[in-house]
Amino acid sequence: MAWVGLGYRRPWANWIDSRPREIECLEIIAEHFFAGGERRAAELTSRYPVFVHGLGLSLGTPGPLDSETLAHFAAVVDAVHPEWISEHIAFTKSGDIDLGHLNPIAPSPKSLQVIADHTRRVADLCQRPIILENVTSNLRPVGPLSEPEFINRLCEQAECGLLLDVTNLFINSRNHDYDPSAWMAQVDPAHIHQLHVVGYSMRDGRPHDSHAAAIQPEIFELVDEAAGYAPLKAAIIERDSSFPTPNQIAGELRQLREIFDRHGLHSRTGSTTHEP
Repeated sequence: MAWVGLGYRRPWANWIDSRPREIECLEIIAEHFFAGGERRAAELTSRYPVFVHGLGLSLGTPGPLDSETLAHFAAVVDAVHPEWISEHIAFTKSGDIDLGHLNPIAPSPKSLQVIADHTRRVADLCQRPIILENVTSNLRPVGPLSEPEFINRLCEQAECGLLLDVTNLFINSRNHDYDPSAWMAQVDPAHIHQLHVVGYSMRDGRPHDSHAAAIQPEIFELVDEAAGYAPLKAAIIERDSSFPTPNQIAGELRQLREIFDRHGLHSRTGSTTHEP
């Protein structure tokens, strides 16, 4: 059983509040609801199962997690009571400097220990299962571990799962010249919990993760492959600019639902009651 849903964004707020049948769940970005937005986040749980996705905990930065950011994140989680929470296999801060974007970490035992310790800290504080997302990179980090091996060890050591962004996987595979299917096959399918899906954009002849394009056929093909490979629980469509009409995004959601149904990942809507 699995949901297909949408990353909550304000341009779609009225449509989302109308509870269209295509939206089976929502994912909210925690930082969008910090310091005063918790009430709105809680309201959404009366309409949908809601997951909380973080951007700025910077799990890959050595040293203690930022206490203020962590407290705000935990407050949103407390308001929503999500079935799981998520963040990134990345760092966004270097010391006291906020870098403003997600940066990949080197696949080494040292960085593995840092991010595993931080992941367990967040999960323990929030009392929720946690999953981590693969990110894109202009430069491919190198280390003694391959990226899939690093992910497998991280999931085992931190007792977390993988939020597989199939678009990020596609982009990295094209920009760093590897087979995305072979990459996926090296990740233990039991670790793959959820998908992120969005179309990619082209810039200077290279695919780019602008979160501003319709989902292309090759991305749907990777979704289909993942749905046949792993016991997925959800897939979320992300868009952060060039927002399409509700009819267009509903069509993409229906395509995801068709793929999931074909692999026996039928909707959890109607069979699961979400209680905040």
